[in-house]
Amino acid sequence: MSLVIRLARAGTKKRPVYHIVVADSRSPRDGRFIERLGFFNPLMPKEKTERLKFDLEKAQAWMKKGAQPSDRVTRFLDAAGILKRDKRNNPEKAIPRKERRAAKEEATKAKEGADAAAKTAATTKANEKAASDKADKAAAAKAAEAPAAS
Repeated sequence: MSLVIRLARAGTKKRPVYHIVVADSRSPRDGRFIERLGFFNPLMPKEKTERLKFDLEKAQAWMKKGAQPSDRVTRFLDAAGILKRDKRNNPEKAIPRKERRAAKEEATKAKEGADAAAKTAATTKANEKAASDKADKAAAAKAAEAPAAS
């Protein structure tokens, strides 16, 4: 049984409140859980202390038992100084989707152009080799005929 420390949504429509729970990873997000560790209210201002209540000792105990925190819970633990969160780097995130799509299309066109150029170069090289082989055979045949005629 793999355990995960994650958020379970509560609250009403467009007014979310999240419970921080320990649950089996196979159970539904808002379904069965083992223990509730706290809550998170994203609608409150960041400077208010009521925004997040999290029992860190219980979380550490569950992590020692093998529970894996979700990304958002890892952020909370990193802010508390318990767990170090790996820094992520996505340089394309700041680029608008239209520009990313245009750049991707340009890259595919450039690749197709390079592939076509390589194909034409390969066929040209093959034609040149065939022509040189034919010329060599003709020269060899002519050389074979010349001593026989003498």
